[in-house]
Amino acid sequence: MPTVAVYNKEGARVGEIELSEAVFGQEVHATALYETVNMYLANQRQGTVATKTRGEVRGGGRKPWRQKGTGRARHGSIRSPLWVGGGTVFGPQPREYRYAVPKKVRRLALVSALSDKVKKGHLVVLDDLALPAPRTKEMSSLLDRIGIKGEKTLIVLPKQDRNVELSARNLPEVKTARADDLNAYEVMASQRLVMTREAVARVEEVWA
Repeated sequence: MPTVAVYNKEGARVGEIELSEAVFGQEVHATALYETVNMYLANQRQGTVATKTRGEVRGGGRKPWRQKGTGRARHGSIRSPLWVGGGTVFGPQPREYRYAVPKKVRRLALVSALSDKVKKGHLVVLDDLALPAPRTKEMSSLLDRIGIKGEKTLIVLPKQDRNVELSARNLPEVKTARADDLNAYEVMASQRLVMTREAVARVEEVWA
């Protein structure tokens, strides 16, 4: 069963916590991670890009010149794809990129991502993360005290905490997520993972 140190908000070590083997101690399943991350990125695409075909561009209703006798190539419309301002051939059209992988595969990918962070020593567990008011400066100082400077960091909360969320919002390298909404992509995209004892318990409860 993996064990990690617990720190207070001053950066001092105050104890240890045993993590669930089922969530933080599994082998990394590369295929599940690949499929889940690809799904997440595909589902972010809007799919609204579009081009107009020759039947959709404006103009071109009249034949530009007669068929024969001018010495020029024959043309039926100035909106042919051969002309400047003409339609586009085989251009992109609106489409839906969303797809889903099985729920068990998504869970396996998340467990793999969390286990990878523990094995690499990139999980930081705090005794408490409560802030009296939203203050970006206080959040930045707290991260400095626990040894996180300029790294992409994901702060996992057990439930909604407006003070913490607002304090982290203006820090470009810091994101927050709730334990119930965790996904493999956000965990893998971060260099450091910060959780409280309560958040660890909630993650184990939801994803074990």
